[in-house]
Amino acid sequence: MNFKNPAPEEIKALLQRIKTIAVVGLSPKPDRPSFGVSQAMQRFGYRIVPVRPALSEVLGEKAYAKLSDIPFPVDLVNVFREAAAIPGLVEEALAINVPAIWIQEGIVHDEAAEKARAAGLTVVMDRCIYKDYMRYMP
Repeated sequence: MNFKNPAPEEIKALLQRIKTIAVVGLSPKPDRPSFGVSQAMQRFGYRIVPVRPALSEVLGEKAYAKLSDIPFPVDLVNVFREAAAIPGLVEEALAINVPAIWIQEGIVHDEAAEKARAAGLTVVMDRCIYKDYMRYMP
């Protein structure tokens, strides 16, 4: 498969319309990329919803064990997990009717990304949401 990310203007439009980001694999450790990226996105005004079992809170926000535990809608699922976890996370994202999934830089699962896209989700893969925010947002 040859997955293609949305065009730059589509990524910018996505970043402009989302407000609530569920971050799967958000670490409580400040030296981890998931923490730094999520903290930056929080500073830019996005609501960050940590999704990580066995944690009660990260970045001042209540953490949830899985996507289906979040009791309100989210606009985007941002994934900081290994590629093998992506198919299951796509299934979870589809089950909660999230409109978009962002699979962080260095993580690739073409088949799962294509399945999400075929189901109507906006899919960004192997890109850093923070870097794209800095690149495309004023």
